[in-house]
Amino acid sequence: MRSYKEVFDLLHKEVAKVVIGQEEMIQQVFIAILCNGNALLEGYPGLAKTLAINTISEILDLSFARIQGTPDLMPSDITGTSIIEEDRGKRVFKFQKGPIFNNIVLADEINRATPKTQSALLEAMQEKQVSVGNQIQKLDLPFFVLATQNPIEQEGTYPLPEAQLDRFLLKIKVKYPNEKQELEIVDRFTGNARRATPRKVLNKERVFFLQNKVLEMPIANDLKQKAVNLILLTRNSKNLMLTRNSKNLIEYGASPRASLALIMTSKARALMMGRNHVSSEDIITMAYPVLRHRIIMNFEAERKGMTTDDAVTELIKKLK
Repeated sequence: MRSYKEVFDLLHKEVAKVVIGQEEMIQQVFIAILCNGNALLEGYPGLAKTLAINTISEILDLSFARIQGTPDLMPSDITGTSIIEEDRGKRVFKFQKGPIFNNIVLADEINRATPKTQSALLEAMQEKQVSVGNQIQKLDLPFFVLATQNPIEQEGTYPLPEAQLDRFLLKIKVKYPNEKQELEIVDRFTGNARRATPRKVLNKERVFFLQNKVLEMPIANDLKQKAVNLILLTRNSKNLMLTRNSKNLIEYGASPRASLALIMTSKARALMMGRNHVSSEDIITMAYPVLRHRIIMNFEAERKGMTTDDAVTELIKKLK
């Protein structure tokens, strides 16, 4: 298992040549890839979300495409369309692939696209295919959608519906850099020093190999029960209250997809840490990105300024 940790340490080292800081975000993106899942990155503009994802695609030697979410973006702009071509004197329809036919697709500011366009990603994310007319086009594997959204400036946006949010394995919060990191960013990008180029560390075959290793990672029955109990707590509204006399905090709990996500991502994190089994720390750490977009707080909780992360913290206390 130590050799796997060395691989991921090398991956982080190569990303760090381009992206300063954001270790937690980068780790969770790798976890989503190991679990063959999609991730939603939420953070303020200018925090290197696009740069990080592009860099990760380079060191994994995977094809990359970026889709900018705008209100006039059409589904065919993502999936592709059929065009008429001349072939031996005859006009025939030929399918021209859209940017979705890449290994890593960055859907930038996905909440600025219309619901019709957002839904075009659903089949691709879940089924790894797209339907165009009466034809089904298989996507190139491995395939991941990494979407970003801005938590501020909600005017003119189309919030993702809960059913589509549930398709994302993780919701990753992208934080501001600290003072030391920001000074390093300034020095690196405002000077004339030559910028380092990350090298390729893995390829498609190695990504598939590591995904299989995640499936093989053992997890004890008591930890599996702990993960499931945590998800069940989100559905039992009586288990989470601000005070004894207050109203319940969670309006709607997480689906069984959350149980699958929590156990799979815990396995992936254990592999990245070089361990040969899942620990309780893995489950607690991954509970936040797994659940923060899968539970809906009620008005009482929102009025008191509680976030879904606050609710997850309270739920974890209930398990101890």
